[in-house]
Amino acid sequence: MALFLLVFAALCCSAADLPGAPSYRATRYAEALSALRDAPATSAVLLLRGKCHYGLGDFKRAQETFEAAIRADANSSEAWHWLGKAFGKRAESASVFSAPGLARRCRQAFEKAVELDGRNVLAINDLIEYSLEAPGFLGGGDDKAAALAARLAALDPPEHEFARARIAEKKKDWAAAESHYRKASELAPKQAGRAADLAKFLARRGRVAESDAEFARAASIDPASPGVWFARAESLSEGKRNLAEARRLLERYLKAPLTPEDPPRADAEKLLKKAGR
Repeated sequence: MALFLLVFAALCCSAADLPGAPSYRATRYAEALSALRDAPATSAVLLLRGKCHYGLGDFKRAQETFEAAIRADANSSEAWHWLGKAFGKRAESASVFSAPGLARRCRQAFEKAVELDGRNVLAINDLIEYSLEAPGFLGGGDDKAAALAARLAALDPPEHEFARARIAEKKKDWAAAESHYRKASELAPKQAGRAADLAKFLARRGRVAESDAEFARAASIDPASPGVWFARAESLSEGKRNLAEARRLLERYLKAPLTPEDPPRADAEKLLKKAGR
């Protein structure tokens, strides 16, 4: 009876109530896994464990854990989405022989996530990115990306504009891309990340003064946003300018409390090395 009650409680609690959830939110992934060690293997627990392995960069272990979560709940759009992310990460570093198969499984998992929940904006976004980056023989294509982007119009207007900007930029339609980046920022004036997206685009186009102004606007919207610091440092590093400022921002980033939505500290370390630490 006691075991039944324990399992029932685990099934009913939200993801935020799971043991290890606070550690996960603070990107203390190993600590979160330790807290989850004795938790019943429900889909929610397995999903959180998989996210922790993903955060630690162990993408094969993450894939296997997400697959276990799906076996526990085949209708979890979130689990299918994360499974796709794990396959995608594995494909990035795989050999030329295994990468195509992993990429196909990435796409299939994203498609399943969207099929199960048509309001899963994160899964739609990742499927759009896949469609833009993957060749046709792996299921990519600008037309597919555009059709997916249209679904975002009613779900998340700023994200819809961002997706249209990405599609226009891929087609080298710079005027349309800029227009959509600006519209996304106008629709979400309190989101510093939208201003940073526009700033990064302007930097890619070589319009560094305008980019600097947009990054300054992003910082004024949310002065404590580590994501803005990272975006600015990355842009400076890619442009090979003001590397001292890039290093300062990255060092600040590495000392900041991060969330799983922020770029991994490992990425910041790599960028810091590139900027001449």
